[in-house]
Amino acid sequence: MAERGDYQGHGLALVDDKGRVAIPNALRGTLADNSPRADGKDGGTVIIATHEDQPCLIAYDPAYLAELKRELNERVALSRGADGKIDHNIKRGGANGEAVPFDGSGRFVMPGFPRFYANIGSNAFFWGTLDYIEIWDPKTLISTPGISRQMVAACHYYCQEKGITL
Repeated sequence: MAERGDYQGHGLALVDDKGRVAIPNALRGTLADNSPRADGKDGGTVIIATHEDQPCLIAYDPAYLAELKRELNERVALSRGADGKIDHNIKRGGANGEAVPFDGSGRFVMPGFPRFYANIGSNAFFWGTLDYIEIWDPKTLISTPGISRQMVAACHYYCQEKGITL
């Protein structure tokens, strides 16, 4: 793979009782291009992790791991205090992903702990941030301070479109 595509787009998806959810079309193509299966069939691997600072999840392709590792190692090095100790929580907070397969329709099973952490119930709001995709419980997103107006408006729009009351 020469270069990773950027995740741009958003959407709302239903989550079933077993945690199965489909990545919205606007993001699915980029994920499939960034994470092709070795056998050439549709689908691939997505890594699901808890967000380091926000009450949501992030999803990314395996190629992003090298960039994430580089960023975390830089932050660890910068955290070194006068006593030489580093802040181990930097990697703990940023390197917690779980690789899961997705099929040609973008369906995957959201791992239990990340889903619990982000309070994701029957709906998941997806938002591309270029390097990765954020996955939010709509009610949590709306009530979290500091979220961009555009993102909140998009979440309201998709929920209203599907008849979901927030």
